[in-house]
Amino acid sequence: MESRHRRSALTLSAAAALVAAAPLLTACGDDAHPGAAALVKGDRISMGQLQSRVGAVRDAQRATPQGEQMIKQSGKLTRATLDGMIRERIVAQAARDAKVGVSRREVQRVRGQLEVQAGGSKQLKAVLLRQQSVAPDEIDDRIRMQLLVEKIAKAKGIDPTSPDGNQRLTKELSATSKSMNIDVNPRYGRWDTDRSTLTGAKTPWLRDLSGEAAQRPQQM
Repeated sequence: MESRHRRSALTLSAAAALVAAAPLLTACGDDAHPGAAALVKGDRISMGQLQSRVGAVRDAQRATPQGEQMIKQSGKLTRATLDGMIRERIVAQAARDAKVGVSRREVQRVRGQLEVQAGGSKQLKAVLLRQQSVAPDEIDDRIRMQLLVEKIAKAKGIDPTSPDGNQRLTKELSATSKSMNIDVNPRYGRWDTDRSTLTGAKTPWLRDLSGEAAQRPQQM
């Protein structure tokens, strides 16, 4: 039963519709924060950190036979990556506030389940790189973030798959982000604290990490 629940929580479902993007709110410029892609609670996400994360994905893409196609399909990778880096910090803060955490053992257990679903470790890496532009070395961090979001929801009495789960989870994480004074370099857009997302991003808080969604069109 637990395995079935974990699988449903980590695959595309009603929860995967969480958070659509819309433009709004304040941003900071290079003059105010030189060398920063964003500031979160006064802590810098530097241009170097952002480009390093983007570079890891691009290197992994180029190493595949479909690399050129994947690069074309992920043209807004830098913005999407920054959105993810900011979200990581929001989730980490929300987890501290909710007094929940994720152990390495939990991450490895879920990764093992996902690898079985995807058909192996190599297949899982390939699917996540192709489908979500996740570099192989970032998979554990992505799983950890997903598990934290689930635990935050549970701590707040939220079922993400329920009719109002989307709205309630977004509201909780939005409240956290509003307290973090998020400023984004204008070249990457603006941070919408009401939706807790970067302008132009359409990333749900809970995403399909199993690759099932990517496989279904091929099977059909």
